[in-house]
Amino acid sequence: MDLTAAHWMYLIGTCIIIITMLFRQNVVVPSIIVTFLVGWIFTGSFTAGLQTIFNGSLVAAGELFNIFLIIAIMTALLHSLKSIGSDQQMITPFQKVMKNGHISFWVIIFVTYAISLFFWPTPAVPLVGALLIPVAVRSGLPPIGAAIAISLAGQGMALSSDYVIQIAPTLTATAAGIDVAPVADRAFVLSIITGAAAIIIAYFMLKKHILKPSGKHLSAWENSGQINDELQVEARQEKKGKYSLFFAILVPVTFLIIVIYMALAKFSDALPSIEGGTGAALIGGASAVLLILTAAFRDVRSSLNNVSDHLVKGFVFAFKAMGPVIPIAGFFFIGSGDLSAKILNTGAENAPSFLFDLVVAGQQYIPESAFIAGFGILIIGAITGLDGSGFSGLPLVGSLSGALGDSVGVDAATLSAIGQMGSVWVGGGTLIAWSSLVAVAGFAKVPVMELVRKSFLPVIIGLILSTIVGLLIF
Repeated sequence: MDLTAAHWMYLIGTCIIIITMLFRQNVVVPSIIVTFLVGWIFTGSFTAGLQTIFNGSLVAAGELFNIFLIIAIMTALLHSLKSIGSDQQMITPFQKVMKNGHISFWVIIFVTYAISLFFWPTPAVPLVGALLIPVAVRSGLPPIGAAIAISLAGQGMALSSDYVIQIAPTLTATAAGIDVAPVADRAFVLSIITGAAAIIIAYFMLKKHILKPSGKHLSAWENSGQINDELQVEARQEKKGKYSLFFAILVPVTFLIIVIYMALAKFSDALPSIEGGTGAALIGGASAVLLILTAAFRDVRSSLNNVSDHLVKGFVFAFKAMGPVIPIAGFFFIGSGDLSAKILNTGAENAPSFLFDLVVAGQQYIPESAFIAGFGILIIGAITGLDGSGFSGLPLVGSLSGALGDSVGVDAATLSAIGQMGSVWVGGGTLIAWSSLVAVAGFAKVPVMELVRKSFLPVIIGLILSTIVGLLIF
């Protein structure tokens, strides 16, 4: 593999961004600069380099807009429910179980994992974000704690095994040239080990920050997401409307029906299968209908304006949460062969795959040692996850595992499962700010970079532990 100057610039840019993140600094400016340099060097044109900055952000915005939209709609619905007092009444039943922040943390873990394992984290995030995060915050769990619980259980533990839908193990196993079953089984075990370690470590890191239950926590958290103080005062004045209890029941029941429908669709041929983004679309559409109904029952004459106002507030909040992520994602999307053509204005046949090429070029330097090979595959998987997908690197780690397995004396299924852990845990939404992690941060109303920093140590320790265990027992 011949690496060009653009490849090396992409590698240098990636290192700069990672180092900047480790120093807890904002990486928007470095991302824009290195995006320009990669575009300039690859095309040989200064003006094309400038265009790359814009095109990168444009493509990133398009790829991430589904997350923008679900955040906006759900936020708008929450504002509408708040205007009639349903938000308070809706969370009251959960308070009987989630009596303190400690219990709330583990309840969120269980619910998120259960939903994400069957339907992927995409529909799980808005469901848990809308129904459980407010309860958890009121019980004393810090918002960052709720966000960590959702990301580790959903985007981490559930998605990394993908044991029910099995898209991830199928991609990995097919590329490795082996059966899916052993990869899926071993990935499931490794995901439990990684998740258990990461969640326990995260819990003890958060434990000292958990407060006593109080409505003040919820008020402070709600206010942190308010866009207009006047609208906030207006909403406070109209609490406990005559339809508040009705919608406090209707909204959770609607979401429960959706979950049951998705379960039936999963296990029955009578209904069309609902997976990933399709599930999120169903939740988003139902939430939009609930938003309209809430506004209409509150005041029919002003409902049209109220719905519009709530949606505007939702989109403003979504762009505030995700705006800084767009230029960062724009840089890493250049490394993807599927997206680089749009960013660099080249034909699909001439589109570079900087990230893939760099990994392939470095595979020859992995020594013939079981542990070195295992951790090498883990690192390669983690690197491929930098694009924020989690799944895009699975064919690569699978093919490398199939090639290295015999020479290093490790079952290819084991190496494939290890590589799958690295790719999905990192890129699927626990350590990459420009992945679906922004949705978790958006619903929890916490900075996404803070969520990344808090999750980094638990996830890395969990991955190291699961890799060691996997190499020893499989």
